[in-house]
Amino acid sequence: MTKRPPRYKKILLKVSGEVLMGDAAFGIDMKTVANVAEDIKEIVATGVELCLVIGGGNIFRGLAGAAKGMERASADYMGMLATVMNALAMQDALERIGVQTRVQSAIPMPSVCEPYIRRRAQRHLDKGRVVIFAAGTGNPFFTTDTAAALRAAEMGCDALFKGTSVDGVYTADPKKDKTAKRYDRLSYLEVLSQDLKVMDASAISLMRENGIPIVVFSIRGRGNLLSVLTGDGVHTTIAEDPHFVEQ
Repeated sequence: MTKRPPRYKKILLKVSGEVLMGDAAFGIDMKTVANVAEDIKEIVATGVELCLVIGGGNIFRGLAGAAKGMERASADYMGMLATVMNALAMQDALERIGVQTRVQSAIPMPSVCEPYIRRRAQRHLDKGRVVIFAAGTGNPFFTTDTAAALRAAEMGCDALFKGTSVDGVYTADPKKDKTAKRYDRLSYLEVLSQDLKVMDASAISLMRENGIPIVVFSIRGRGNLLSVLTGDGVHTTIAEDPHFVEQ
């Protein structure tokens, strides 16, 4: 059976740092990174423009450091550096399989990667390269979810795909509550009013202001990204209208 064409022409993929741990308790599992890279290669092959933001929770989480007594801004900067490490690992995995990639950091570090420049990033996308945005927004007190929402808006993306360990948004944590039910569609306001732990409030609000739908799915299964992009995979869509009909 022939797959349907992609529903979106340009997407930002947000991957949580925890996904890159695989089954380990800490760090980067290169086999898992390679699997995500293969998924991304499939998307790029369809002609979709893709940019990427990766969290840093598999290495260091700013909020956790602050909770243990570390000064919050310093802890957040450490978390930003963790996202650069993840970005470089993903760049290596992508280029090993022939996908042209650029890493742009919100914190300038020219010996390691490019600084974030919006027009340059757009040019890379136009040329079919995958752009990985690292170091969050470059500011403490903002999560990588907010960074993903910001970059999605700046790049004019058609949707923000959030790859997690679960296949959508549930009424409760499905790993802890077996009775939790998955939503097919939600509005931005429903996510905020019900305090559903999808993304932080500032990220949701930014997506709402720019009318960019959020697609939440599990990235742990090979091929899930392409399936969801073509409308076949299991996912939850968050949009202005809860009855939003996807293309």
